[in-house]
This record gives sequence, C-alpha cells and structure tokens, in this order.
Amino acid sequence: MARIEDYAVVGDLHTGALVSKEGSIDWLCLPRFDSPACFNALLDTPDAGRWLLAPEGGGTCTRRSYRDGSLVLDTEWETPDGTVRVTDFMPPRDSVADIVRIVEGVSGTVKMHGELVMRFDYGHIVPWVRKDKRGLHAIAGPDAVYLVTPAPLHGENMRTVSDFTVSAGEKVPFVLTWAPSHVGRPVSVEAEHVLDSTFEFWRGWSSQCTVKGKYQDAVVRSLVTLKALTYAPTGGIVAAVTTSLPEQPGGQRNWDYRYCWLRDAAMTLQALLAAGYTAEAAAWRDWLLRAVAGDPADLQIMYGIHGERRLPEMELPWLKGYENSTPVRIGNAAAEQFQLDVWGEVLDCLALTRNSLLKHTDEAWDVQIALMEHLETIWDQPDNGLWEMRGPRRHFTHSKVMAWVAADRMVKGVRESGLPGPVERWEALRDQIHADIMANGFDAQRNTFVQSYGRPELDASLLLIPRVGFLPPDDPRVVGTIEAIQRELTQDGFVLRYKPEESDDGLPGDEGVFLACSFWLVEALLGAGRHEESRELFERLLELRNDVGLLSEEWAVKAGRQLGNTPQAFSHFALVTSALELHQDTVRRSDTPFPHDNADTR
Repeated sequence: MARIEDYAVVGDLHTGALVSKEGSIDWLCLPRFDSPACFNALLDTPDAGRWLLAPEGGGTCTRRSYRDGSLVLDTEWETPDGTVRVTDFMPPRDSVADIVRIVEGVSGTVKMHGELVMRFDYGHIVPWVRKDKRGLHAIAGPDAVYLVTPAPLHGENMRTVSDFTVSAGEKVPFVLTWAPSHVGRPVSVEAEHVLDSTFEFWRGWSSQCTVKGKYQDAVVRSLVTLKALTYAPTGGIVAAVTTSLPEQPGGQRNWDYRYCWLRDAAMTLQALLAAGYTAEAAAWRDWLLRAVAGDPADLQIMYGIHGERRLPEMELPWLKGYENSTPVRIGNAAAEQFQLDVWGEVLDCLALTRNSLLKHTDEAWDVQIALMEHLETIWDQPDNGLWEMRGPRRHFTHSKVMAWVAADRMVKGVRESGLPGPVERWEALRDQIHADIMANGFDAQRNTFVQSYGRPELDASLLLIPRVGFLPPDDPRVVGTIEAIQRELTQDGFVLRYKPEESDDGLPGDEGVFLACSFWLVEALLGAGRHEESRELFERLLELRNDVGLLSEEWAVKAGRQLGNTPQAFSHFALVTSALELHQDTVRRSDTPFPHDNADTR
C-alpha cells in the first residue's frame, strides 16, 4: 500500500489527480456543475478506480521529479531489461479534462503493464465500456471517459488491460479524457504537442516568482502547488484535492477538504502576494465578494469552488477508506459552524489585497463595512474556533485576536487609505477586544496565552499573535507563550495543533503534528530573536517533504510518515511565508538590500 508521501499531484486548474511511485493514479477528481467532484477513486480502496502504468513486475522507481517549475511529472524505473520513463500531466483546458501519460523507453526494451479500472461516483458505479479503433469509451449517467492510445487494449475481470513493450527512443502515449456524457466525443489532444504547451504554461507562471535566495526552489514548488489548488474559472482556492485521508490511520478524523475555506484561501493568497502574484489576488477577491454577497450574518467559513453554500456532509459506507480509515466522508458539516476568526481573516486579506494592488479606491469597502458592523454585535460570543471543534462552543483566544485584527484593519483603512467609516467607534472596539483578551486569554501565572478563556490548554494558533500585530514578536508574553508551546505542545520539536485528549473537541482518537503550526513556530522563534533555532526547525521541516516537494496536512513523528489530505494548502503557504521571513532576516543581518524587506507576508 502506497504511503501518502508516495503521491505526487498533477492538475489543470480545474481538476487534480494523485500519481503514486508505483505508477498508479489512485485519485482522480473531475468537476461537474452540481458537485466539486464526480469521478473519484479513494487511495487503495478496493473496488474503486485505479489507473496503473508501470513495468511488468514493478521494477525499481529510481527517480521522480517535476520538470523545472512545472506540474509535469517524470517517473523512471529500472528493470533488468532496461529503463523506462512515464511522463504524467494534465493540460490546462476549459470544457473537458485530460490526463496524458507518455511512456518513453530510455534504454533497453521494457515490458509494460497497464490496468484501468473506472468507477464513477466514489467507486459506486461501474460504467458501460465499449472498445473502438481509437481506444475505449466508458459512460455512466452524466459522465463519459475516453481513452485513446496506440497500445493494445483488452478487457479482463471488469478492467481494461494493456501489455506492450517499449524500447529506447520509443514513445507510447495514453490520453484519458472526461467530458459530460451528453455533449458527444471531444477531439482528442496530441500528446507531445500538449506536453510542450503545458510545460511552457507552468514555466511561464513560475518564472514570475520574485523570491530569491537559499530556499527559492522550495518556495517555487510550494507556489506551483498552491496555484494547482486554484480553480481557474472562479478564482476559488481549495484546501486540498482529496477527501478522507486520515489524520490517524484507522481512525475517524477523516474530512473532505475539496472546498474553499475563507481562512485557508486568505492565507494562501498572502503567500502568493508576497511572491508577486497579484492576478491571483484579484481573482480570489472577486470570488470572495461573490461568495459572501448577502447578509453578513450569513458569512460561512467555507464555500464550494463556485461559491456554493450548501455542503452537506455524508458518509460512504461502501468504501473502506485509506488503510481502513472510516468513515469516508464527502461534504463538510463544518460549513455550518460559527467561527469568529474568519471575519478577521477576510478583512485582513482584503486590506492586504488593496495595498498590494495599489488601489486608491476600494469598491468592496461597503461589503467590508457591513461585515465589520455585524462583527461588532457578535465578537463577544463563543464559537467553534479555528480548528472546527465539534464539541461545545468556547471563547477561543485566537478567535478574539482575529476579531481584534478585523477592527484594526478597518481602522487602518480609514486612517491610512482615506476610506469612510466610524473610525473612533472601531478604535474603541479594537481597544476593548484587546483588553478582553489580555484579561481572559492570558495566564499571568504561567506567562502564556491559553486556547480559550478560563481553561489551561494551549493551542498552536497562539503563535500567530505577533504575526498579525496583536503584540510585538519579542514581547515577554509572546516569548512565554512560545516557550510554553515548545514545552507542552510539541513532539520531536514539531507542533501539535492542540492536545485532542485535553481539548474536548468532540472526536475520538489522536492526530499527528500539524505542519503549518510548526512553520508558525519558525516565524515566532525568528521574531523572538532565536535565529539559528528558527532556521534549524525550518530545514527539518523541509526534510518532511516527499521526493517531489509536497506536504500533506500532518506528520506522524513515531511512524515517520505524512498524514491527512494532500497536497495541503495550509502547509505550503506556511512554508512560503516562513522562507520569506528567514530570507529577509538573513538579508537584514548582512545589510544587503532585498526587494522584499517591506513586503507584508501576513
């Protein structure tokens, strides 16, 4: 069974697929207008879809890499008879989705084996498959898939099998195309032509990155990954391309992340803006304004890629899940939660976008005022918190801090940008929230902020207090919080979100260390002046990436493996902002001019 870190991602800014080191595509997410995904195979789930293309008998995977700055993936295997390469990618398209796989002989002559198992609707529906002179055609209800290849194909045990040989210099293409079943067969792409255009598209995009320095390669790979999580037609940014990859193998902490969390998207946008990508900022801003339009009281923490509000959660009992981790879920009930911090995330990000786009006016200002006016009436209520706890609502310290951020950014919109608004009222509210947090969210005896009012537990989100400007990074109370988290909330130096067994989060089981939180510790240590410790932790975190530079949500310290949905936007945006902070610190200490010295990576 492949580990989560054995997967790479390919995508076309509409869809995504995971490709394993074994040469199998075990997860394919294709769009349909009424759902963010329709043709899906869960990782290593019996009777779900799978597309294997590898040397007969397996061979040894000796090298796997993305082509420079792109989402074009090359995987090489060595066998006793020679070496073969498979190139996987998805060319950017508008109406249909293609996965292209090109088998290329590198040396000798290699026997190849292919198996295609198509199952629609999360492994539930077996399509009707017909073979023709170009390949095959599978159809079930609204979905149709076409496979075009010169390789031989035959049916065997409800799967399509292809056995062939490839010698040095030979290439055998496979093009799998999804289209709505009612529109007729689309024109198949020419594999080599779209390989060149796909590579040039990604290279053109990644070459716009303005980040330099020691960590440039890691930053570019994370930025490309974040771009791959962007749904081009609307500008929405999903948290991950997968659902139900477990936070604890065999456990119940399995969630659907194929949606647009306002928090995750806002933080992803901060990373993209810091690297010079303003077009994504404008597109996301437009998506946001469409999604949140209406009564500010109806603001949700997450939406569908088109801005859909109804994301009902359900379980799929016919699927065993990854490593028997059940239930397998689609949809996410957290969409209905009250999470106070999202008002701060949204208003902070809109302010950052306004500043980055150098706009002298803000046509979204009326929306921001409406959001702020509603926040004024609810900031003192308990909520479910940043981590979407399914237990009782509480007064989470981070939630209150982000309410302070909302007021602070609105004040600055008036004072610094000349926008209209009741600035004295917002300033008074900002001071009131600050005083409330200091009175109730800080444990003076232990010299640390706490997860929620009146309780002793810690929370990694407290590391963001200096990042959002609530207190200076070297404030003794911030330093005390860093030390408390290092002492009580880490494993092998990496940071847990919180301790599930202590936090009454409404769920059984445990989870790994949270990668984004560990990057937050990097920035907090740097701000506190602990430069070498910060850099050492960052470089240890880089070692947790897989062989192609991808991170999932969490890391299992004892097992030494990735956990949770993948690739995870939360992890990659945190990598980017940490790398920028470290580079800026190096430049400042060497007195070398650096164009990002004034960049705001919040």
